[in-house]
Amino acid sequence: MLLRIVSVSAIVLSTITIPAAAASAEVVDAMSRDFGISTAQALTRIRQEKVALKIAPAAQEAAADAYGGSWFADGGLQVAVTDPAKLDAVKAAGAQPVLRTKSFASLTATKNGIDRLSKAGAVSKDVAGWRVDVQRGAVVVDALPGADLSGLPKDVVVNTAGVQKPQTFAAGTVGGDPFYTGNVRCSIGFSVQGGYVTAGHCNVGAWNVYGWDRSWQGEFVGSSFPTNDYGWVRTGGGWWNVAVVLGWGQVSDALVRGSWEAPPGTSVCRSGSTSHWHCGVVQGRNETVNYQQGAVYEMVGTSVCAEPGDSGGSFITGDQAQGVTSGGYGNCSSGGRTWFQPVNEILRVYGLRLLTA
Repeated sequence: MLLRIVSVSAIVLSTITIPAAAASAEVVDAMSRDFGISTAQALTRIRQEKVALKIAPAAQEAAADAYGGSWFADGGLQVAVTDPAKLDAVKAAGAQPVLRTKSFASLTATKNGIDRLSKAGAVSKDVAGWRVDVQRGAVVVDALPGADLSGLPKDVVVNTAGVQKPQTFAAGTVGGDPFYTGNVRCSIGFSVQGGYVTAGHCNVGAWNVYGWDRSWQGEFVGSSFPTNDYGWVRTGGGWWNVAVVLGWGQVSDALVRGSWEAPPGTSVCRSGSTSHWHCGVVQGRNETVNYQQGAVYEMVGTSVCAEPGDSGGSFITGDQAQGVTSGGYGNCSSGGRTWFQPVNEILRVYGLRLLTA
């Protein structure tokens, strides 16, 4: 239960001093490694993304009914609009407007229609998932080659390139710095008042949870999977909760300062008990993932890799909590794609308060 906590006001990397509010040292290091950029470039991106996250609500309000979605690219927030008369208002809010033909509301309606088909059992298991792709201004359906797509809306974009069947990232009991429930090993997500949040599929019906040292850590108070993939554990047995993302003994712990939601294109890093720190970008929000156990809705898709045992672990952008690892495909040797359950949804459903530094 020993944690190494970063509590200084600034962290020094090489000759550059990073304010604690910008990002923790391990996030900067992981971004530099996984994006193939310098420390200075990683810091620049983090600062640009923090601005984009904060202006996003005002930019969406400026677009009003013409809003077509937003994403991070070229160092700033891009906002799709369907009405040319809204271009100046969006620009005045600090974003770069992009003219599109379909509103976010209409795209979401199409995506929700596929969700209803899924809940009725009318979507093939060879369809890996579907999402609103705001950069393309379309609903994209990821499908294995030869999948039965009959019954799906005709105006979707079908993608078969590189598609694999997603799976959850729980694992059998092995060593490391995990938590255990039943015979499953998973990873802690984010500390909340009285416990922490993690993936719902990590609760295999045993309810009692044990820490890395196999001492009793607490119990699942609630969990949901499939349809959702979230749960929360109330801690006890002498364990305490801290506003950090654990480094699992290989990197310093990262401070958590809030939970601003990152738009597509924004960098995001993941910490898990198997593969530790890896980074990539948010590729889409409100995606549906069609696991073998059933579909999970309102997920966030990323280019970050993950491996068995990483389930439930933390996704963080800068110092802002994003969500808990659900599943995906691939691994951290060959790459892959991973989805997370947004943390703000978990907090809202269970009435929890995120612990922040």
